[in-house]
Amino acid sequence: MWKQAGYWLRDFVLSVFIALVVILFLYQPVKVEGTSMMPTLEDQERVFINKFVYRLGFGAIDRGDTVVFWFPGDPTKSYIKRVIGLPGDTVEVRAGRVYVNGAMLDEPYVPEEFRDRVTVGPVTVPGDWYYVLGDHRSSSNDSRNWGPVPRSAIYGKAVFAYWPLEKLGIVH
Repeated sequence: MWKQAGYWLRDFVLSVFIALVVILFLYQPVKVEGTSMMPTLEDQERVFINKFVYRLGFGAIDRGDTVVFWFPGDPTKSYIKRVIGLPGDTVEVRAGRVYVNGAMLDEPYVPEEFRDRVTVGPVTVPGDWYYVLGDHRSSSNDSRNWGPVPRSAIYGKAVFAYWPLEKLGIVH
């Protein structure tokens, strides 16, 4: 009986260790707070973020990625937004339409009713910084308000929604 309990305890400790490694270094559950990423992500939706892909340089941050980062104005808060401008890009918003390097960006993830008519820029994104916007432009606090985000503040990429169940699937 004691031998069986020892096996059970060993397996339990190993499982907890593996779960901690996965959560601390690979994937982390995150709760979306606010409406700035609607309709892609809704308020109170739960997603897994991949922390590994950017941390060790296994993946580049690409235009269109939905990233999680420490908010530049208060590094105790995390924000989730979509990458629009890469280092060296010139980003301009004209009457709610986004232009990157002079070409209008195709944004099928932004419904017409979520666009605002704001004009901002042009802004040239510094090296190792990123210009991020929420998908619900009329309710998003983003790079239009506080500028680009440093690469060092970005710590994950949203990859999979798991709650509510009707939103279960890959984040695009």
